[in-house]
Order: sequence, then structure tokens, then C-alpha cells
Amino acid sequence: MRPLLKFSEWQLALPLGLAFVALFLAPLMLLVGVSFFDDEKLTQPGVASWAKYYGDPFTYKVIADTLLLGVKTVCTTVLIGYPLALVYLDLPARWQRVLLFIIVMPLLLSVVVRTFAWIVVLGREGLVNQLLLSLGVISEPLRLLQTELGLVISLTQIEMPLMLLPLISVMSRLDPNLRDASAALGASRWRTLFTVIVPLSMPGLVAGCLLVFASSTTAFISQTVIGGVRLIYLPLVIWQQALIVFHWPQAAVASLSLVVSVLSVIAALSWLGRRSTGYVHG
Repeated sequence: MRPLLKFSEWQLALPLGLAFVALFLAPLMLLVGVSFFDDEKLTQPGVASWAKYYGDPFTYKVIADTLLLGVKTVCTTVLIGYPLALVYLDLPARWQRVLLFIIVMPLLLSVVVRTFAWIVVLGREGLVNQLLLSLGVISEPLRLLQTELGLVISLTQIEMPLMLLPLISVMSRLDPNLRDASAALGASRWRTLFTVIVPLSMPGLVAGCLLVFASSTTAFISQTVIGGVRLIYLPLVIWQQALIVFHWPQAAVASLSLVVSVLSVIAALSWLGRRSTGYVHG
């Protein structure tokens, strides 16, 4: 039977526990309390804010669009990031450090700076349109700003480090002899990839998906600057209700909806990750 932790050992976790309560649990409980008021001045308790919010069919579209944006961003980061992680494994140690520096370097810049840089890249006179026009692929500039396509493209680059860092961390610990053993047993490179490398790297892949999904669905700056007011997601609804309309109960309901929606998908991804890991080791 595992012995109980001594009180002195619990003291080490006490500062982190207090910070968690002060910075997360207390504001969350405050949001729950504010959501059960019917007026902006918080004088009439009730559930009218919940009924009004979920009685509007547009609410469900906004929630679905927000979650779908996260799913699309996760898919694009996986499609680009996983091959890049495989390239990282085959590089010499010196070039691995160079590639890792390139991956980490965007994190040294503010998200605001990186988002505004994409306006220059995706604009009608931007790099993408100028390149396509010079190659003769298109005859007139494409509209990429204030579109979901442009938003997903920008979020893919912005969130890519969150996918690559946990993925590379896990894949770097894989025994390189496993691939040689698989090849010696007659497996092709593709079969080795899908039966050996992918299952063993699943913890890093799931961790990257969780980080990218949580970050992209709540990326208010990118959603507002790149998507504009034509694309409405939950963070924009929260901002409008809190700072434009000043209806704090509605803002609290929208905030709780975002938290519950994102956490539900994260819990589902975590469950799938545990099951896949169990199949590999079982």
C-alpha cells in the first residue's frame, strides 16, 4: 500500500494550489454566479440570461463554428507538423538544433505581431497573391482576409510550435533500432510508419492536438484581426457582450459555454489518446 504523503511534501504544492484557486477556480465561480442574473446591474437573480442565450438558434451555430475552427486548425497542423517531425528525426544533431530553434523562434514574438504579419502576407497586395499572380495561377487577387481559409492558414503557422514541441519531445525518445528491426522483418517504410512510429508517438500527438485545439478556439486576436466581424466565434461574442453591450450575465453565459465546449472536446481527445496508448502497450 502506498504511504501517504507527509505534510512537508504537500507544502511544496501549496503555492501552486493557491495560485490555481486564485487565478482559475475563483474567477470561474464568479462567472457562474454572474450568469444567474437577469439584468446588467446584477440586481435580479434568475435564469433569463441562460434561456435567452440558448433560446437563440444562432448560438448553436457560433458554438459549432468555434469548435470546427479548432478541428480544422488541428488537422492542418498535424498534416504539416508530423512530416516535419519525421524530418527532424532523420537530421544530424547539428541540424536538429537549427530546426528546433526555427520552431521555437515564433514563440519569442507576440501573437499580435505574428497575426498582423499575416495581414501583409494574405492581403490583396500581399505575398501570396503576388506569387500566384506572377506564376499565372490566378488572374486576379484572391480574397483571403476575413475568410475562414485565411484564418486557418494563419492559425496553422501561429499554433505550429504547440504541435511540434510535444511531438518532437516524444519522438526523440523513440529507440531508432525499432525502425531497423521493422525493416529487417520485411516491413515497408509506410508500414513501419503506421504500425510502429505513429502508435508510439501518439502521446505527443495527442498532447499537441489538445494544445492547438484549446489555443485556436480561444485565439481572440487572430479571429478578430484575420477573420474580422464577418466570422463570429465565441471569443468575439464574449467581448461584444462584456465591453460593447455591457451585459455581463450574457458574457458570463457565453464564457461558460466556451469553457464547457472546449473542455468537452479536450476530454474526448484525452480519452481517445489513453485508449490508443492502451492498445499499443496492451
